Amino acid sequence: MDKQFRSIIDELNAYVPNKNKDVFIEGRALQVIASARNLIKLVEESFPADVAEDLTKRLLSAIKNDDQEKFCRKVRQIRESKNERK
Repeated sequence: MDKQFRSIIDELNAYVPNKNKDVFIEGRALQVIASARNLIKLVEESFPADVAEDLTKRLLSAIKNDDQEKFCRKVRQIRESKNERK
């Protein structure tokens, strides 16, 4: 993206301070962990226990292996099966 057209959100997300980088990393980690915990809670509330467990494992695997496609593929599969039932 051309630098002059980047949004303020893009600028803030890309910002990494030169000083206190470890404090910045800790803060971002806390935000990511809280967000993941909220997502897992939402998944557990939205799906049957077996499906929620599978999605949670896929989410953690996607983070660990840097491959979100396995998680997204399962979500698409669930969505498509719901649409077929209608």
